[in-house]
Amino acid sequence: MIVAIAIVAALLVVGIVALVIARRRRARSLAPASDQPPLPQVLVTEVVERPTLDEAPSLGTRIGATRGVFERIRSMSATGALGVDELAIVEEVLLRSDVGVATTASILDGLRRDGAGDGVAPTLRRALRACLVDERSVRDRAEPGRVAVWLFVGVNGVGKTTTIGKLAHREIAAGRSVVLAAGDTFRAAAAEQLGQWAERSGAELVRVGEGADPGAVIHDAIGRAAARGADLVLADTAGRRSNSTNLLEELAKVRRVADRGPGQVVETFMVLDATTGQNALSQAREFLAAAAVSGIVLTKLDGTARGGIVVAIERELGIPVKFVGVGEGVADLIPFDPDEFVDSLIRA
Repeated sequence: MIVAIAIVAALLVVGIVALVIARRRRARSLAPASDQPPLPQVLVTEVVERPTLDEAPSLGTRIGATRGVFERIRSMSATGALGVDELAIVEEVLLRSDVGVATTASILDGLRRDGAGDGVAPTLRRALRACLVDERSVRDRAEPGRVAVWLFVGVNGVGKTTTIGKLAHREIAAGRSVVLAAGDTFRAAAAEQLGQWAERSGAELVRVGEGADPGAVIHDAIGRAAARGADLVLADTAGRRSNSTNLLEELAKVRRVADRGPGQVVETFMVLDATTGQNALSQAREFLAAAAVSGIVLTKLDGTARGGIVVAIERELGIPVKFVGVGEGVADLIPFDPDEFVDSLIRA
């Protein structure tokens, strides 16, 4: 009897619960609609191409620090004869960007004499462009039966070995076969770093133990390149100090060895650090006679406001800047375009 009563009670509880749930569901279904407005219809009227992330930034973006120095020039509206204040602004901008005292004085003399007929910025653009060399082609072919050699010189710390690695990557990507010569035998880290670049780029590496004769290493690399039909040898050299007589004599010897058959030195690149400004110009002067420099590679141009050193180098030394470093990436060592460079500084 007790069990029967319990069962009946349980059934009543279940029924009551079910009835409550049913009423709540019905109340929700009868609730008034929300006051929120309906979602608008979206009509596609134009398909826009997704922007690419691989597009390289402009040179002006890459050298923003130097471009920033020239902001006062770009904002000047004076034309014709320039006053003392306008000339002072031009002088300050040129010196701050490390164009150099001699180049700045020459440009100011022209402005005092001829004025700025169509404006300061266009006049200064022509003056800066006139300081830059027109011919800056890069030789990559030797005489028949010989192997083309690019020789790299420069003090330690300017990015010489990294420059060689990036140019090796560039040449191999263009379909050329490359042999790297680890001729900086006085610094073990240089050979190790060059070995990493060889693996990364697919170039062949010739190296020996620390302290070996640099000329012998480069000679062996040229011989291997000739035996295997390689197109180009990129040869590193020592760079302990720019004012070391022994170092400069060693570089002259290395060049003679590299230029002896079957090799032919078609380019000797002096690697300079743009962030050192006028010190880079002093280094270049030290190396010119010993190494017969044919072109400059200016690294770290993106990290300095002293980009005007390009103008000083070319005007005072007459040697073209052929490549500039504008970033850390393997593709951020690019051929130098003088027109693009000057426009990046002057044009709005």
